[in-house]
Amino acid sequence: MLDKLMQYLQFPFVQYALIVGVLIALCSSLLGVTLVLKRFSFIGDGLSHVAFGAMAIAAVLNLTNNMLLVLPITMVSAVLLLRTGQHTKIKGDAAVAMISVAALSYGYLIMNIFPSSSNISGDVCSTLFGSTSILTLQQRDVWLCVALSVLVIVCFVLLYNKIFAVTFDEDFARATGTNAGAYNLLLAIIIAVIIVLAMNLVGSLLISALVIFPALSAMRVFRTFKSVTICAAVLSVVCALLGILISILAGTPVGSTIVGADTVAFAVCYVLGFVLGGMKK
Repeated sequence: MLDKLMQYLQFPFVQYALIVGVLIALCSSLLGVTLVLKRFSFIGDGLSHVAFGAMAIAAVLNLTNNMLLVLPITMVSAVLLLRTGQHTKIKGDAAVAMISVAALSYGYLIMNIFPSSSNISGDVCSTLFGSTSILTLQQRDVWLCVALSVLVIVCFVLLYNKIFAVTFDEDFARATGTNAGAYNLLLAIIIAVIIVLAMNLVGSLLISALVIFPALSAMRVFRTFKSVTICAAVLSVVCALLGILISILAGTPVGSTIVGADTVAFAVCYVLGFVLGGMKK
């Protein structure tokens, strides 16, 4: 099996998949801790459905690069979702549910009315749950993912203190002069970028797993924001690598395999946290 794996690693498409998978997992985990602590976990789920609807429109328009349409629409939806949840009678969870269901239904409706291929069910299934598209990436796709991922990581590192303040006590951050609304808006835009990048990796229905599982796993073992963030990043990257490699060797769906690895990591961290908690007592 090791010889077979080494043989696969020599192919460029496998190398591209590993690079993109690691970068997406890393970015998802960095923002995941903040989203879980701010109880924004389902925003990623809602935006992933918006991205599905946008991809359906891009397919109907026969766009060679659907990112040109999907990314702006998802970003605008992230901003609207944040504003709708904060400043109207429609609260955050209801706003997410409305946008999520509407985008998903309209996307599927568009794909049926204006089919871009004869296998509509296959297209929908691969978009929702991920497919082998991560193994058919072109070099331009990899460079785009690298550029956007570096941008996300740089923003997180440079604004770490502000993100920390807004995450734990937004009212206190406002009192100290921090423009919490602007940072929440920036977080929403970064989340939109991550969601669009992750579509090819795990599909729109499984994206939330990349955001939630590493953060929750790390929280079972560590307590400080920095240690949880570092642990979540390590777990997310390791699970992504294992998921991609196992899917290549075993022929299983990439997205589901990565999520499976994340759930196993959560179970291990849950037991480890329980044991460490008992030892401290």
